[in-house]
Amino acid sequence: MRVPPARRRRALRKASLGVAGLAGFLTVWQLIPTLGLVNPQYLPYVTDVLARLAEQLVDLAFWRRLGSTMTSWAIGLTVATTAAVVLGTIVGLVPLLRRATHTTVEFLRPIPSVALIPLAVLMFGIQQRAALVIIVYASFWQVFVQVIYGVADVDVVARDTARSFGLPRRRQLSHLVLPTALPYLMTGLRLAAAVALILAITAEMVIGNPGLGRMIELSRSAGDATGLYALVVVTGLLGLVVNLVFRFIERRVLSWHQSVRGEEVW
Repeated sequence: MRVPPARRRRALRKASLGVAGLAGFLTVWQLIPTLGLVNPQYLPYVTDVLARLAEQLVDLAFWRRLGSTMTSWAIGLTVATTAAVVLGTIVGLVPLLRRATHTTVEFLRPIPSVALIPLAVLMFGIQQRAALVIIVYASFWQVFVQVIYGVADVDVVARDTARSFGLPRRRQLSHLVLPTALPYLMTGLRLAAAVALILAITAEMVIGNPGLGRMIELSRSAGDATGLYALVVVTGLLGLVVNLVFRFIERRVLSWHQSVRGEEVW
């Protein structure tokens, strides 16, 4: 489909402003240690950080650590999403069950995931499974709560009409419940993807599993500020890529929904 010129101009203007903002941020970062506002030992020059980042990108060990982090992220997110969709659909479809579990959910959901790290290490030791416990726990609630809200948001008139016409439960799920809950699910999935990445790196820093988090902790303990900032930039770029990918998926899956059709091209 051909993009209207006005939308194309808005998208180009938005991209240009983003590039200008990034250039301004990098310039300010370079000036802070240059002017002596912060000791370069604690805030390295941005040119040094970018040079170290370029070195990391050609290092095979860096890519292995990155692969370990993304593997934990993908496994944890998949397990959490699957469990949340199944349990959230069941709870959302049964009002009595939804009311009965409300207090338990509100008690468990606010528990900080990092507080469970000692328990995970005690159960599984310094292994990937310990990190997965933290990732799954944190990501699960993002999707679970959204699925419950989505399933419960099914229009009462539409539901009663489907029942009066004798529509089978399977077709009610596919033609009524799923279209209503899908926008909620995609929102929860996008939030869960970001949370899973945060917890994957945090778990590696605290537990000591191989990955970007472990590399960050080693750089900190060695006093390598330049390497530390380079790895932090990598984690920021990873978060940006994950968000953009899931936004793209959300727009494609929900292309029929009014919330997406009304958005401007970015």
